[in-house]
Amino acid sequence: MYICRNFFYMARYIYLLDDWTNFVWDSDIVLPMLCEVRNLQGLILGKMSALGFSLQEEATLNTLTTDVLKTSEIEGEMLNKAQVRSSIARRLGIEIAGMAHPSRNVEGVVEMMLDATQNYKRPIDEERLFGWHAALFPTGRSGMYKIETGQYRTSDMQVVSGAMGKEKVHFEAPPPQTLKKEMDKFIAWFNSDINIDPVVKAAIAHLWFVTLHPFDDGNGRITRALSDMALARSDDSNRRFYSMSNQILKERKKYYAALEKSQHGDRDITHWINWFLSCLKRALLSTEKTLQSVFQKADFWKKYSQTSFNDRQKLMLNKLLDGFDGKLKSSKWAKITKCSADTALRDIKDLIEKGVLKQEEAGGRSTNYELIL
Repeated sequence: MYICRNFFYMARYIYLLDDWTNFVWDSDIVLPMLCEVRNLQGLILGKMSALGFSLQEEATLNTLTTDVLKTSEIEGEMLNKAQVRSSIARRLGIEIAGMAHPSRNVEGVVEMMLDATQNYKRPIDEERLFGWHAALFPTGRSGMYKIETGQYRTSDMQVVSGAMGKEKVHFEAPPPQTLKKEMDKFIAWFNSDINIDPVVKAAIAHLWFVTLHPFDDGNGRITRALSDMALARSDDSNRRFYSMSNQILKERKKYYAALEKSQHGDRDITHWINWFLSCLKRALLSTEKTLQSVFQKADFWKKYSQTSFNDRQKLMLNKLLDGFDGKLKSSKWAKITKCSADTALRDIKDLIEKGVLKQEEAGGRSTNYELIL
């Protein structure tokens, strides 16, 4: 895991070059991968647009939940999935069963990610970025350590890995006295209508911001929020159907290696852009599997569109389609739907007669039921 510490270390980094943000890249290498990514984006958006509004909402909820969980996990922070899902659903006005009460740190990262992806057309400024940072650290602390929140850092910073006394320095961020000028330049560029494909712009923004490392902590999460914002602009949609953070987590070692190589390199960032696009391509390819339950649910309700179900049955069928936790028994049915045991059994038997449920073959001390797909 990578951590940040305040040390002083002299090295040659990309930001020490004259006019370092005048990035260049080899279009012959980048363009083929960019075309593949753009084609996949179009296919996914087209497929999702064919679904009903409620299923699009559910897919967005699933994707944003994954995004928040994984962007935090990259930094070694494990959030409660039920809390994250509930916080996102409440903010998007989506009704879900069994809403969990989110903690303050969950609310903060959800607030940042939703502001980035739902309000993607709004320009960024210092106040907005400072608000994201303050939201990530509502207590003014990162773990046990007090940090500067809602402002640029005022001390030197290194990206370090390894045990105490055996640290390996991977990168030292620019000195704090340069941050205001550097961030003003980044913000103006991010908000500009510069003639760069939005997906390539997402890749550049990612490298540029994480290289500046302008905050005391939370730079990785804010970087990925900015990337998601740029990708939402590339889709021209606040509905999220793929998670870049989930893919980065899977490729975390390669992610840090690609960053480190570019931060120690020159203004030619072909390697970084190509890695970012390749990672995004894999994220897009894995989306169909991630959203399989949504497609499965759409097919199910289409198949049974002419079948009559009561409200209790609809509730439980949706739970089963979402991935029911444990075995379905009549006692669980009664508890969840708040009905009597006899009513639960009648509901189940009715679904068996309609060919929707079946009794599990395993048997045992109690009878379990499963969905027929």
